[in-house]
Amino acid sequence: MRDLSPVPATPPPAGPVEQHYRRTAGPEPLQARTVLPARRERLVLRTADGLDLVGELALPEDAPPRATLVTFHPLPTVGGHMDIHLYLKAAQWLPATAGLAVLRFNTRGTCSRRGCSDGAFGDGVAEREDVAAALALVAERGLPDPWLVGWSFGTELVLQHGTSVPHAGHVRGGILLSPPLRRSTDADLDRWAADGRPLRVLVPGLDDFLRPEEARRRFARVPQAEVVGVEGARHLWIGRTYTRGVLDDVASTALGRPVALPTAWDGPVVADAGEG
Repeated sequence: MRDLSPVPATPPPAGPVEQHYRRTAGPEPLQARTVLPARRERLVLRTADGLDLVGELALPEDAPPRATLVTFHPLPTVGGHMDIHLYLKAAQWLPATAGLAVLRFNTRGTCSRRGCSDGAFGDGVAEREDVAAALALVAERGLPDPWLVGWSFGTELVLQHGTSVPHAGHVRGGILLSPPLRRSTDADLDRWAADGRPLRVLVPGLDDFLRPEEARRRFARVPQAEVVGVEGARHLWIGRTYTRGVLDDVASTALGRPVALPTAWDGPVVADAGEG
């Protein structure tokens, strides 16, 4: 999972991201490097214990967002961060194709191309304040219908803290990608069960940590949890088919209706997307 892209010594400053567009000459395939139009803003989230967390918010360019994805990345000690491929593509594509706001940020002690967040890895415990800071920003900006999207370690943050931090009352539900259920306990699952808000759980058929049959057994104590096994997929969702399938499912869950990414795009795209 380790990302070897250079990390800037000083993170880019907070504020709107300057973008230059070009017009496609007819439909072009939607590819990994394609960045569709959106209002993008670099952010710094301040935690209650005094840390600055770097992040970025992508909003639909010409309309209010229909719903909001608040993303929590995989384990930073093995290379997880806000710029990992699923979340980067969500920010590149979903504001334009699904009308979603996408919030990404580096939890404490995590670095990526966006920069490094303050602090040190807290094994999911201290990160409670990071979850709270993200939801505080959602509330401050008035972003609608937030869904908590966790991937791997990020699912632990959703399960442990997603119903109990300040502003959690505005959360519509959780979407879990490759949950390992290593730090999360039955008590965390029982808390979600009692809360009643939906959980959508996507489990790779070839996951290294938790496979669909065991996931269904573990999540059976959460009546509103929908566990979906994805045949052939692995923990990191590598491959165009799995990436698109996950993003379609995430967008469909957040909007409450079927959504499918287009295979091609005819219109403006960010011209300098290759600069990272």
